[in-house]
Amino acid sequence: MTLRDGRRAPSSGQAGLHASAVATLTIWPAPSPAQAEHRTRFLAHLEAHEDGLAKSCFPEHLTAGAIVVSPDGDRVLLNHHRKADAWLAFGGHLEPEDHSLSAGARRELLEESGLTEFELDHDPLCLDAHAVEFCSDLGTVQHLDVRFLAVADPDATHGASDESIDVRWWPVDALPATFDDMYALIDAAVARVRARA
Repeated sequence: MTLRDGRRAPSSGQAGLHASAVATLTIWPAPSPAQAEHRTRFLAHLEAHEDGLAKSCFPEHLTAGAIVVSPDGDRVLLNHHRKADAWLAFGGHLEPEDHSLSAGARRELLEESGLTEFELDHDPLCLDAHAVEFCSDLGTVQHLDVRFLAVADPDATHGASDESIDVRWWPVDALPATFDDMYALIDAAVARVRARA
């Protein structure tokens, strides 16, 4: 089935993911006013777009990812993303087989990090919106990113995928150059891990 604007209607799998994403974001307790604003924006996008989780939804769509922190909160695992040419957390586009946002984040983390053992929180850590230049032939896309926390042992097996130049653990007090918003996301992940200790 094709929508009036020419895009394909979501499949039954995408419809289930859409409903799950709306439920997850609706009950998520936003930790700050800025995060509450992101949630309002994300939910409005999903209400307006049945295909709002699909890569084909332009000029913005939801994505999911994970920030990987060591159990002591002292190190973070990042990947040197090939297209962005920057050190980033793991994540990307949701797929029809993802039954939830956290399932999409888990799949992306498995694909991009090579990690075989980690614990992933089911509740979002934080939300982030950022422009991506290389996502679509139509132009710049806004990724409405739902980030989850993953905890992994730095000695666990990991490795780069085709999308990455390198995957490496970094001390949180000596992070590589990246985007300013990435530092804030890492800070949130480290703070959650350290609060559990």
